[in-house]
Amino acid sequence: MKLLFVADPLEAFKPYKDTTFAMMREAAARGHELFACEPKDLVWQWGGRVTARMRAFTLTGDPHDWFAERSRPEHALADLDGVLMRKDPPFDSEYFYASHLLQQAEREGARVVNKAAALRDHPEKLAILEFPQYIGPTLVARDEQAIRRFHAEHRDIILKPLDGMGGMGIFRVGPDGLNLGSIIETLNKGGAQTVMVQSYLHEIAQGDKRILIIGGKPVPYSLARIPQGSEIRGNLAVGGKGVAQPLSARDREIAEGIGPILAARGLLLVGMDAIGDCMTEINVTSPTCFQEIAQQTGFDVAGMFVDALEEVLRRDG
Repeated sequence: MKLLFVADPLEAFKPYKDTTFAMMREAAARGHELFACEPKDLVWQWGGRVTARMRAFTLTGDPHDWFAERSRPEHALADLDGVLMRKDPPFDSEYFYASHLLQQAEREGARVVNKAAALRDHPEKLAILEFPQYIGPTLVARDEQAIRRFHAEHRDIILKPLDGMGGMGIFRVGPDGLNLGSIIETLNKGGAQTVMVQSYLHEIAQGDKRILIIGGKPVPYSLARIPQGSEIRGNLAVGGKGVAQPLSARDREIAEGIGPILAARGLLLVGMDAIGDCMTEINVTSPTCFQEIAQQTGFDVAGMFVDALEEVLRRDG
């Protein structure tokens, strides 16, 4: 199969930990042809189809110079066997526009994973609102007084922007309410932006768990991202320690509850986050942690993913 990865520049990859690289390596081992482009390379013109100037490449096995570019063909996305949208967040206006170009390519016959409309329909903070039975006390609001009332009720809270990633912009406010007003002003920008507020979950000390769901089925291990030192955030991007562990009964219950629903909408790969027994986010743009789980447990996450990818592409082809 010919597979196109729409992603960040290949030169920016870190092969020792990058999930997209793990996908590429597994696909190449099965004989699939690899192509890559960036969202900026997508083009549509009246009378034609969505195309991209791509990089046809092979893997070298060298951890430093890990790919060798063969050529730079231009193809219509619909002429390939599969298109994997693996551009990292943020989900900004350009990501949004790229999703519409990918959806047009789908109309022309391209098979895109995760589906373009599903990426737009599942913002990573707000997607959890569909499943209140699996989440803790949560508020989504711009209004300062609504946030203050939530704090008065729950006493110890987490505030975060809806467009943050990697732990960016997350604040904790305890029972004393210290700096609550300033934090609200910073995040809601005087009532102009919506904020998510959640009750602080003390189980964060045991890790913010990334639970991968592939083709509607959970990977049997999560990666618990454990805060270090005085940090409240477990994100690996801010120094959290990643520890792979078997799914708990509650982890599996949540994953098996949401997995088939999301898979039916075209979300082949989902990265669900959970703290303790509560789901906190549903990540769909470019979920990670394949390599960390595989290295610590021996479970072939990339193999499970490419199995599911091949099945979907053959079924829809």
